[in-house]
Amino acid sequence: MRLFIALTAALSLIACGALPNGQAPAPASPVADDIARGPFVSAANPMAAEAGMAVLRQGGSAVDAAVAVQAVLGLVEPQSSGLGGGAFLVFYDADSREVTVYDGRETAPASATTDLFLRDGRPEDFRSAVLSGRAVGTPGAVAMLAMAQGQHGRLPWSDLFGEAERLAREGFVVPPRLGTFINLAEDQAPQSHTAWADAYFERPDGTRPRAGEVMTNPAYAETLRHLAQEGPDYFYRGALARQIVETVHAGDDPGGLTQADLAAYRPLRREAVCQPYRIYVVCVPPPPSSGVALLQLLAMAEQTPDINRGAASPEAWVAFARLQRLMYADRDLYVGDADHVAVPVAGLLDPSYVAERAALIPTGTGPVGPGTPPGAPAERAPDATQEPAGTSHFVIVDQWGNAVSMTTTVESLFGSGRMAGGFFLNNQMTDFSFSPVDAQGRPAANAVAAGKRPRSSMAPVIILDRQGRLVGALGSPGGNSILAYNAKALIGALDWDLSMQAAFDLPNLVVRGSSVGADTNLFAPDIQAALAASGAPLRPNASETSGLHGAIWRNGRWDAGADNRRDGVSLSDQSLNP
Repeated sequence: MRLFIALTAALSLIACGALPNGQAPAPASPVADDIARGPFVSAANPMAAEAGMAVLRQGGSAVDAAVAVQAVLGLVEPQSSGLGGGAFLVFYDADSREVTVYDGRETAPASATTDLFLRDGRPEDFRSAVLSGRAVGTPGAVAMLAMAQGQHGRLPWSDLFGEAERLAREGFVVPPRLGTFINLAEDQAPQSHTAWADAYFERPDGTRPRAGEVMTNPAYAETLRHLAQEGPDYFYRGALARQIVETVHAGDDPGGLTQADLAAYRPLRREAVCQPYRIYVVCVPPPPSSGVALLQLLAMAEQTPDINRGAASPEAWVAFARLQRLMYADRDLYVGDADHVAVPVAGLLDPSYVAERAALIPTGTGPVGPGTPPGAPAERAPDATQEPAGTSHFVIVDQWGNAVSMTTTVESLFGSGRMAGGFFLNNQMTDFSFSPVDAQGRPAANAVAAGKRPRSSMAPVIILDRQGRLVGALGSPGGNSILAYNAKALIGALDWDLSMQAAFDLPNLVVRGSSVGADTNLFAPDIQAALAASGAPLRPNASETSGLHGAIWRNGRWDAGADNRRDGVSLSDQSLNP
């Protein structure tokens, strides 16, 4: 069913434009009568954004352009995403005003068991796990994009890979972030120093390309040529599938992924979870995405007056820190793959439960435990799954007003460090909890299981008005910090009335249990002091930094942002509006 959680706190059936019985009319729409249309692309690399814009100018749809953007990102930003990874795509259909989720999250091989990352009964070292073949899950991005493009594309699939293939074959200028990560020391980025990565990055004299120099990737060009001509079967059942399996099984610590696992992979079309926030409606993917946690934070924020004090207020930032602690405590306990474990999505958004949790905010001075939402499982183990750096986000709107918000990942930097077909394979299996149970024997929601999708912090966002019209879209990479980054941007743009760029430029603050990370030097002294006094002393962020991209439609144009912590840009061409 469509997961529009119809609650008495004014949750609405956006697809039908209906309101629950007895609900008062929504506030005036922030969107004028003109429709929010593109072409518009915001992505973490100019080459990828230009490839997407070229597809839109040729009459392609937002999903057509997403295929082109992902193909280029896999070449110029392989530390973050690629064909060997997975993604969540949230799609807005301008004609029907429906929001649909395409789930391309990786799945565990059929051979996976709960003790996959246990050694002598104890969780193994993360570094050894991430470099193993066991870290590789069945990639989902290609199949997911093929499904979405088959349902919403306007151009032939074969026409969407040309720019990425050309750049791979003829050469591309190494972007600043890629140049940095290629040249990190082995102890900082071991996946960039595997046998596969060395063969790709190292020149005969032992040096590696720097930012501004030119690289080629002939193997990737061939992969794209075949993928364009043969479709996703080439990836999941053809010669490339065999190469992927050989790579996973290579070395002293092989994995269990098989050709049967690849052939059996199925992307999923899911219903979005949408909830009103102020005069807007925010839509995110359901589990195994953690989007419900983001909606829970926003619901609590509406009952937290200090949030309304604005970006310069110490009280607002203290409240934001406490909101995060509550959100992460519940997310870490309850969210997993809902096809395998019970996830109390409706309970986490229940108005009474939200009010109960929000009531803790004025007195919170440190870590907080999870609550018990309606429908919560009786026994569940706390989970502290790691999600290291290695993700990207982009937003696309086509000339008809259809939109894509897509977060895409290979998990860690360069995934598992294993390559096939010129691209890196993911290490998404390490997104599962290494310990399947806690000391009391209670099961973790995110424990490993065959065919299961690991929990993800990825939460691409579509923003609507109360009439179901497109207002905006955004998202970010950042591992576990994604939820904090997205929340900061939404509060900045929707509550504090900042431009999207100014909202993205706000200092990052990530508070999860006793862990506190921040862009410390960007906070004013009074805010730092207030956070420290509230039990959240700032220290440099140890997680992946943000890479927020997106826009909000204001006054008949896109108010866009591209996180200055990345290499991204936002491009718009209103001349093609019909």
